[in-house]
Amino acid sequence: MALTRAFEGLRVIDTTHVLAGPFAAYQMAVLGAEVIKVESPHDPDQARSQGSDRRLNDLEMGTAFLAQASNKKALALDLKTPLGQNALKRLVATADVFVENYRPGAFASLGLGYDNLRRINPKLIYCSISAFGATGPRREHTGYDNILQAFSGMMAMTGHGDGMPLKTGAPVVDYATGTTAAFAITAALFQRERSSGQGQFVDVSMLDVALVLSSSHLTGFAWNGRHPEQRGNRYPFATIGCYRASDDYLMISASNLRQQRRLWASLGREDMIKMDNNQRLDAHAEEADVLASIIGGMPADYWEQFFRSRRIPAARIRRMEEALADPQIATRRVLHTHATPGSDVDGLTVPVAAFRMSGGDPAVHFPPQPIGAQTREILAELGYGPEDLAAICAAEAVA
Repeated sequence: MALTRAFEGLRVIDTTHVLAGPFAAYQMAVLGAEVIKVESPHDPDQARSQGSDRRLNDLEMGTAFLAQASNKKALALDLKTPLGQNALKRLVATADVFVENYRPGAFASLGLGYDNLRRINPKLIYCSISAFGATGPRREHTGYDNILQAFSGMMAMTGHGDGMPLKTGAPVVDYATGTTAAFAITAALFQRERSSGQGQFVDVSMLDVALVLSSSHLTGFAWNGRHPEQRGNRYPFATIGCYRASDDYLMISASNLRQQRRLWASLGREDMIKMDNNQRLDAHAEEADVLASIIGGMPADYWEQFFRSRRIPAARIRRMEEALADPQIATRRVLHTHATPGSDVDGLTVPVAAFRMSGGDPAVHFPPQPIGAQTREILAELGYGPEDLAAICAAEAVA
């Protein structure tokens, strides 16, 4: 008997764009929710035209969009028109969750804010994702991942110590915001089921997420005012860090006192073993010089195996193609490859979710859809007859 996944039976309206919001809805989609992506027929999700393949960008199926668009039906509505707004309101009456990530107040100005929609559906969980949150003096400021990395202090503390700020290679604030929003929505749904059955407003701020991602650094600064400075690949302890082997770079992490003891003993340098962490802090320069000299004498693969066999975490620096080819990835089923012969996305591989569940794994069942692919199907389900469909199409409120 097939197991029911966590969100089967829930309907989610996804009016978001770019990465953070779409990823939140995607995480619900892979757990069984029916997710309906709503976008303007005249100004669709900008991620559709962004990615590593220009041909797909021209088809408005860019890889930036495809990464979190599987398992979603596509409905094209112009929400700036009364007909489009009315169609959305009909849809809201059937939904459990509504997600948007526009500037705070933008949907309220269209009559689609939380106070408007909860009158239609009191059980609705309304999640608003924005750069700075729905409250505060910067609530109307817009921003993307790089802006929040810059504003939050993340970029200032990231770099090689030369004073030049550096953003992360991956849009970590975007995807962490999506994950946070999915968790917050889940909490709201759980609360709805346990208490009054009423919905609520969920306010997710990318700035707040960036601060939470910096929790240990923030707490240290708040305690003693010591600003987290750029350290590149350098850590407070020399036995944690990136070292150049004879052929490549290696990251090691003999983090605690037991691990650093094993590291030095395995290298035949028992004289370097420290009894407490303050001694390790004071001896950083000496330890780093010794490690650099030793590790530079052998290839990175050798050291990776050497340290791991001694229960000391270590990894050679890998490029993405090598990381994805590792058999560990295949065993986790974190990736899904679409088999859709004849389509533009046949063979597309996308991440699914970063966890497994014995009671019903996250899964992908159908590929990303073109703009408005299910518009007529969904509107017909909402009670739109042929004449209604003709009228709303004639007004260019749908696609």
